[in-house]
Amino acid sequence: MDAARIWSLNHRLLMAVISSVASDITALGLETKELFVLAEVDAHPYPAELAASLCIPKPSVTLYVKRLEAAGFLRREIDTEDLRRHRLQLTPAGRKVMQQGTALLSEAFGEKLGRLSAAQQAELRALLEKMS
Repeated sequence: MDAARIWSLNHRLLMAVISSVASDITALGLETKELFVLAEVDAHPYPAELAASLCIPKPSVTLYVKRLEAAGFLRREIDTEDLRRHRLQLTPAGRKVMQQGTALLSEAFGEKLGRLSAAQQAELRALLEKMS
């Protein structure tokens, strides 16, 4: 088994999906990485957590947050439990654009999945869940 080859194929697939919808995501007023930031805010509402979750340097997350905030997609609020921390929250516009962007990715990935039979799709899902 060549684990590096499997990793490479997986990476190439994901990059092909992302590339295929990049211009549509840009038309929503987002960079692709900003879409991923928006998609993770509910689960990781603190910038440091967000950076760790997405494997993005903290300064890059800060830049994305500032741009998303300026675009009206995100807002920063003082955490009531720890006044030194800012909690991130999607605005209604941010939630809408995030849902539109993730739908674009989902549709593009669905086209790739369509090359597999229903049984193969179920097997792939089971394998990915086992590996996660």
